[in-house]
Amino acid sequence: MIKAVIIAGGSGTRLWPLSRAAHPKQFLALHGEDTMLQTTVKRLDGLDIQSSVIICNEEHRFLVAEQLREIKRVCSIILEPVGRNTAPAIALAALSSPEGEDPLLLVLAADHVIQEKAAFTKTVMNAIPLAEAGKLVTFGIVANKPNTGYGYIKKGESQGPGFAVDAFVEKPSIGVAKEYLESGDYLWNSGMFLFKTSRYLEELKKYRPDIYEACRLSVEGTSKDNDFLRVNELAFNASPSDSIDYAVMEKTDDAVVVPMDAGWSDIGSWSSLWDISEKDGNGNATYGDVMLHQSHNSYIRTDEKLVAAIGVDDLVIVSTKDVLVVAHKDSVQDVKVVAQQLKAESRTEWEHHREVYRPWGKYDSVDSGERYQVKRITVKPGAKLSVQMHHHRAEHWVVVSGTAKVTNGEKTFILSENESTYIPVGAIHSLENPGIVPLEIIEIQSGSYLGEDDIVRFEDIYGRAAELKSDTI
Repeated sequence: MIKAVIIAGGSGTRLWPLSRAAHPKQFLALHGEDTMLQTTVKRLDGLDIQSSVIICNEEHRFLVAEQLREIKRVCSIILEPVGRNTAPAIALAALSSPEGEDPLLLVLAADHVIQEKAAFTKTVMNAIPLAEAGKLVTFGIVANKPNTGYGYIKKGESQGPGFAVDAFVEKPSIGVAKEYLESGDYLWNSGMFLFKTSRYLEELKKYRPDIYEACRLSVEGTSKDNDFLRVNELAFNASPSDSIDYAVMEKTDDAVVVPMDAGWSDIGSWSSLWDISEKDGNGNATYGDVMLHQSHNSYIRTDEKLVAAIGVDDLVIVSTKDVLVVAHKDSVQDVKVVAQQLKAESRTEWEHHREVYRPWGKYDSVDSGERYQVKRITVKPGAKLSVQMHHHRAEHWVVVSGTAKVTNGEKTFILSENESTYIPVGAIHSLENPGIVPLEIIEIQSGSYLGEDDIVRFEDIYGRAAELKSDTI
């Protein structure tokens, strides 16, 4: 009996500008048609999984729910009020298991690539007897090159299909990494685990009773909110932040590492994504509308506009609707420095794309200037924006396609293609798609202040009316 635990937190700033705080890499289709979260969930199909739980934060809850709906999968979704690293996150999943059950917990990150699914499944199945015997199994990746971006695990005495963990080692220098590879005694630390629920909780209680107690109190106060499980916020906030490696795995006497050779990558940078991408005869990996001339060994990705690369080598070029990044492959780790600087300067590009997803659909900010802003809004069939009003801006809505049910003040009416309505400052209004096809509208905002925090919600079918933080439509 296996319970899958998928950790879907993190901001993925090393893959900025595609990965951003409000839409990080685990929710992007970086390697294949599915997002990384969807691929992780589908990877479980070859295993006897009794149930699955995804741990994510409040801001990403609707992204998780929508991406599960797209692939027709059902998982419990536990919301972390704040990030507290992997040890508390796994504890929430363990403590939420039904009383009397003691499933094996298969802990996976939502943002890993594993290219050989059959090898992954076989390795997990081989590790089951060790976990059932009370061992805390971690999966070590068979290294194929010296890598300074990963932690390492040193193998000890043989134990069935695995080895006792002799030591966890931090990210090494390139010279030390070469020595590790040549010795054959070291594996990359993948951050994937398999153990009994009871054994994890026993070891956590033994070595980090403060984390255990905070998480126990958090789960005691769990409440259900639509598709989501909310833990007690006050109790969880009191939990220390620590990784499972530091909190448990480096301290327990029962840690075992099982080697895995399944085409694994944590996609920690643009250069690592180039490593696993399909390339042309000149070593270039391209996505989108790209034209090349005398260019080699580069990664070029564009969302929309044509990108032409002429006479360039070893570059990463990433073009989104609002950002263009050009970096040497040897310097791509520093894109997070730019993202941090944008955050420090309170610029929106570190957090949001120009196209922003919401539980009802999405909007694209196509133009803006002094006292005006233009958005293209897409509303899913059956979805509805919150009933709201604005203190400082008026809005014009023009229907491009589909059918809109509009509440504008005291009137409710239907708008069809090429029809429009004007919403004055202070008018209570809402927008709904009663049809069976997506609704597309153009919204023109005008006024003295157009910030996204100029919103008062009166009613919201997604439970957002009581939220105090800034949020848009």
